[in-house]
Amino acid sequence: MFDPDIAPSGTLLGLLQRGRGDGTLHALAAPRAEALAALNDSVLRDPRRDWQVENRSLYYARLYIQLDGGLEEIERHLFHPDDLVDTGEERTGLALAVLGHLAAYGRDAARLLLRSYAAAGSNWHWALDELALRDDDAGLMTLAAAVLARFPETEEGEGELAAAVRDAFEPRPWRLWAEDPRYGARLAAAGEQGSFDRWQRQLRPRGPRPGWSVSEILQWAQEGLELEPEEHRYRAAARCLGAVAGPEDRSELLRAARSAPDAARAAALHHLAACGDPEALDLIEAAVGCPLSCELLISAALASFARMRSVAAVERARGWAARGDRLGASAAAMLARRGGLHDTELVLAALRRTVREEGPDADGLWELVDGTGRLGVGCAAPVLRHIYRETSSSHLRGRAAAALAATDPGFAAGFAVECLWDCEETTRELAARHAATGDDRVVEQLRRLAADPAEEAEVQTAVRSRIGPES
Repeated sequence: MFDPDIAPSGTLLGLLQRGRGDGTLHALAAPRAEALAALNDSVLRDPRRDWQVENRSLYYARLYIQLDGGLEEIERHLFHPDDLVDTGEERTGLALAVLGHLAAYGRDAARLLLRSYAAAGSNWHWALDELALRDDDAGLMTLAAAVLARFPETEEGEGELAAAVRDAFEPRPWRLWAEDPRYGARLAAAGEQGSFDRWQRQLRPRGPRPGWSVSEILQWAQEGLELEPEEHRYRAAARCLGAVAGPEDRSELLRAARSAPDAARAAALHHLAACGDPEALDLIEAAVGCPLSCELLISAALASFARMRSVAAVERARGWAARGDRLGASAAAMLARRGGLHDTELVLAALRRTVREEGPDADGLWELVDGTGRLGVGCAAPVLRHIYRETSSSHLRGRAAAALAATDPGFAAGFAVECLWDCEETTRELAARHAATGDDRVVEQLRRLAADPAEEAEVQTAVRSRIGPES
């Protein structure tokens, strides 16, 4: 995850970067050159807070089609000299995914550009995966020689080829090439090597062995901190403790949770919280509140508390929710997940405090936003609208939209309309179920979504629940 440079939400660029439905509507109403400039900027400088989970590619591809935009800027970006130096997927991944959608919509130029990049670009495997879904066999066969030439016929090169075949997201090209006599023997050997590597890993487990004691498991957890890079084993150790520890080990686990080294202490805390031990909550509070606790221990204690399902944990959360520290935030999140109607004031206060102190992109907002919707906190609507407009996370915006659907009577005729053009399919699905059809744009967009072969099945199901064949 990285911190992108996001324009203000009231600008066309800011709307497109966030993937908001209003971004499409404003782009279609703006001068074409201005709209294309903002669109290219969004595609070439990935604006997502978490590029691995947030959706933008279909959203941008649809806008390229509606604006009849060319691909010259994307081509310059893909084949820029930086591609030889900055080989991270985040530099080119969004542009390649947009090209994939455009190829699916029938843009031959996008398909040819993907082929060229798969043959010569550093992020070739992403381009090959896009083509595996959209290109024909003849097109994929033209890439075989260029892709296999990336792997010299040396021991190291054959190992890299085996890893590429083994880890391919879309295996279709490799299977197609393996059927060609020119490449079949080499790819068959690579496939066998990949299977052998997986088998070898299964024969070399690094975790606890049967018969280990509680103290040995705690020692194994602590040893993970001494590795380079650090290997946080406390969760795995806690699972092992669940299989090994008995009532007679409770005193040892309590001692470890109070004073053991950090990783062992985290494992003991995690196990005691999972078992609902009556002292677990006091131990969690002590670990979080101690000024000498390291980040690993604090995070483990908070995660242990978040996983608790007992009535005692909810009761303790009510006492902690007003705190201004991380334990208070975790307690408010628990009330948002599991609290009752009498906890609405605490959840709302935490929501307002988090937005005021940390802004509309704070990590702690996700569960608080969900909680206001679950509890039906009507007076939270102004804060939810602010989060919806300002957050750069399309996932958080979708959660804010869902909470507004439950708390804001004006949602159906307001934000739900623009959500039909949103970049996230879950948000479009929500809009398809709620948007007021008195607006002609809504009916037109519902029909467009129903007919679009690239649209997700869940969205189209929601659309069909609103409009029948006769309409």
